[in-house]
Amino acid sequence: MEKSKEKFSIKQWSENDRPREKLLNKGRNSLSDGELLAILIGSGNRKESAVDLCKRILNEHNNKLSEISKLNVEQLQNYVGIGEAKAISIIAALEIGKRRRLEEALSLDKIKSSRDVFELMHPVLGDLGHEEFWILLLNNSNKVMGKHSLSKGGITGTVVDARLVFKKAIEKAAVALILVHNHPSGALYPSNADINLTKSLKAAGEILQIKILDHLIITQQSYYSFADEGNVI
Repeated sequence: MEKSKEKFSIKQWSENDRPREKLLNKGRNSLSDGELLAILIGSGNRKESAVDLCKRILNEHNNKLSEISKLNVEQLQNYVGIGEAKAISIIAALEIGKRRRLEEALSLDKIKSSRDVFELMHPVLGDLGHEEFWILLLNNSNKVMGKHSLSKGGITGTVVDARLVFKKAIEKAAVALILVHNHPSGALYPSNADINLTKSLKAAGEILQIKILDHLIITQQSYYSFADEGNVI
């Protein structure tokens, strides 16, 4: 086979330019995101090295691993040089990173601020392409006793049954709740429906003596806290 038709393999590179060797010699922090992804796929295609291919994939997704993590196997396979096995490796690696972050967040003794809620729930909701509504159940020390998904919707909204919200709280003897949902659109501020739902759940919670401590809206990059903004709560 002519050289021009061969895949650009990392093994053909100078040792100092190979991502694996670079990691061994200089440490993991010395590698770019593209180089880390290149280690996963090993080789590129007939026109691009593994690193060049991964850099192009990143560039087409705003150089954000969080955007690549949204791609499925079929979408990754649209790139020449990415087969099913390589696509699965990329998805698995990014999922491990997400779960590691969630694991660290779960180690919190208790919720001390809205930022703690964001760190706990962003790995769950931040990259979704549809809305989901979750609740965190807290004890009287503000320690999370559990988290539950109550509904899933479309891009612009989801329906929440207030009876299910408090049924979960009563079952677990929670004394407080934090409401959390995501906005896939990236819109950071609450809609009128979000505000009305928060008011309704707060009023119901006061009757049941279950306090609504906060309601967070999570986007891919940031969050909005009703409590921090003094909105309803």
